[in-house]
Amino acid sequence: MRKRGENGILILAIFFFFIFFGISLNFLKLSQKREYVRTAADSSFITIQAGDSGGTIYDRNFLPLINGEKDIAAVAVPEEIPLEKLTEYAADTAELEKLYSAGKPFAFECTKKGVESQGLTFFEIPRRYSGNVFAPHIIGYISDGKGVSGLEYAYDKLFRKGNIENSVTYFTDGHGHILIGAGKSVVRSTKDRMGVVTTIDSEIQAICEKAGRSLKKGAIVVSEVKNGEILAMASFPEYDMNNLSAAFESEDSPMINRCLYSFSVGSIFKLVTACEGIDEGQNDFMCSCTGSHTLGNLTFGCHNRSGHGIQNMSEAMANSCNPYFITLSQCLDLQKYRSLAYNLGFGREIHLAAGIISSAGVLPSVEELLVPAELANFSFGQGRLTATPLQINQMTCAIANGGELNMLRLIRGITVDGETVGNEKSPLSSRVITEETAAQLRKMMIGAIYNNENSNAAPRYVRAGAKTSTAQTGIYDEKGEELCHGWITGFFPASNPRYAITVLAEHGGYGNDTAAPVFREIIDEMMMRK
Repeated sequence: MRKRGENGILILAIFFFFIFFGISLNFLKLSQKREYVRTAADSSFITIQAGDSGGTIYDRNFLPLINGEKDIAAVAVPEEIPLEKLTEYAADTAELEKLYSAGKPFAFECTKKGVESQGLTFFEIPRRYSGNVFAPHIIGYISDGKGVSGLEYAYDKLFRKGNIENSVTYFTDGHGHILIGAGKSVVRSTKDRMGVVTTIDSEIQAICEKAGRSLKKGAIVVSEVKNGEILAMASFPEYDMNNLSAAFESEDSPMINRCLYSFSVGSIFKLVTACEGIDEGQNDFMCSCTGSHTLGNLTFGCHNRSGHGIQNMSEAMANSCNPYFITLSQCLDLQKYRSLAYNLGFGREIHLAAGIISSAGVLPSVEELLVPAELANFSFGQGRLTATPLQINQMTCAIANGGELNMLRLIRGITVDGETVGNEKSPLSSRVITEETAAQLRKMMIGAIYNNENSNAAPRYVRAGAKTSTAQTGIYDEKGEELCHGWITGFFPASNPRYAITVLAEHGGYGNDTAAPVFREIIDEMMMRK
C-alpha cells in the first residue's frame, strides 16, 4: 500500500513537472516574441538616392528641349549581389569596387539596365543637358543647383520643387544590417514630366541654328504672324551648356542673348517712315535723289552716289534711298510720327519671362526730333535710334498681320503631366496700322525683293516680302573700316503671311550680303519640311 502511494505521488509530481515545463516554454516563447516586437520597434531604415530629376522645358509640341535623354543608375546591396554581377552594368568598375568594398548599400552609374531583385534596383535618370541642346540662350543654365539665366532662372522653383527623388529605402536592424526579407520601398521620380511649355518649334529652331552659323555674331527670330508666338529665337555665337568656362572666356560673348539686346537699326526703319507718310496722305510723294541731301552744314549721302533720280515711295523702298525718306520726314507730324514708332514697339521692353526681357532700346523724344539732323537720321533708322531683333520682328508681324500687333510671347503655360497645358493665356493684341496701310507696306516689302535684281533674299519655293538694312555703328576696325550691322526682316508667304523672320548680322556688313542669304535659307528649309 505504501509503495502504491509513493508511486502515485511520483506520478503526480511528474504531471506537475510537465505542466510547469509547458508554462515555462510558453513564457519563453512569449518573451522571445516580445523581444522580437521590441527589436522591430527599435529598427531603423536607410535610404539611398540614385539621382536627381528636375522639371522639363518643352517645345510647343511637348518635345523636350532638355531631359530628352536618359542615364541609367542602380542601387545595390553588397551582401545580396556579387561584385562580378554588378560589373556587367557599371560605367566605372574602379569606382564600383571602391563602393562595394565599403559593405553598405550604394548607388552607381550604369551602362545598361538589368533584372531587378531585392538587392538591386535600376533607375532611368533624365539627363538635363545632352550633347546637342537646342536654344541654350532660351533654356539658360544652372549653377550650384539653382537656375542662373533663361528659363532655368525664370522657373527655378518649379523645376526644383519638392524633395521626392529616385531612391530605395530598406529597413535595418538595431545593428544597421539590411533586413532584406522586409522588402524595399522604391520611389521613382515623375518630376521631369512637369514643366514649362514654350511656343518654340524644335524643327524651326534647329533650322535657324544651322542657318545662323554663318553669322559670327548675330540673332534670328521667327514668329507666327497671327498670334505673336515665337517659333525660334537663336543668338550667335552659341555656347556649350556643358562647358560654360569656355563661353565665359570667349571674346565674342556667346553668353549674351543678342535677341534681347538693342542695336542700330538702319533702313528697316524706313518702313515706319513710309507708314506715317501713307497715314498722312503722302502716298504719292515724289522726290528726286541726286546722291545726297544737304541740311545746313551736314550732307547725308545715299548709298548710290550717282543718285536714283525721281522716284515714288515704292521705288525709294526698293532702292533704300536715304534722301527720299529724309525729305518725306520733313513733311510729317512729329508727334504722330514718334507715336507710331512707339505703338509699333520701339522704346518699349518685351517681357517674355522673368529675366528674359528685351531692352527697350532708344526712341528719340519729339524734342530731340525737332533738331533737323536728328530727324534726318531718324527717318532712315540712324542716329540715337536703337532696337532689338525682337522689336523689329514684332513690328514685322504687325505689318504682315494687317496692322494688328500681337505682343510676342515665348511661354504657352505650365504642364504637370507633359501632355496638357494649364494657365494658357490668349495673345495680347492691338490695332496699330490700318489694313489699307499695312497692305501697301507689304506690297513695298515684296517689291524690295523682286524689283531689286541684286537682292539675295528671294526664296526658291515661295514668294516673300522683306526689307534689308546696313546700320552704321560708329565703330571701326584696325583697318579703319566701319563695322556695320546687317539686317533683314520680312514675312512669307507673300500672299497670305504666316511667318515673320528677322535676322541680325552684328558687325556683319551689308544686310543684303550677310543677313539676306540666311533669311532665304531659313524659308527654303521650312518650305522643304512642310
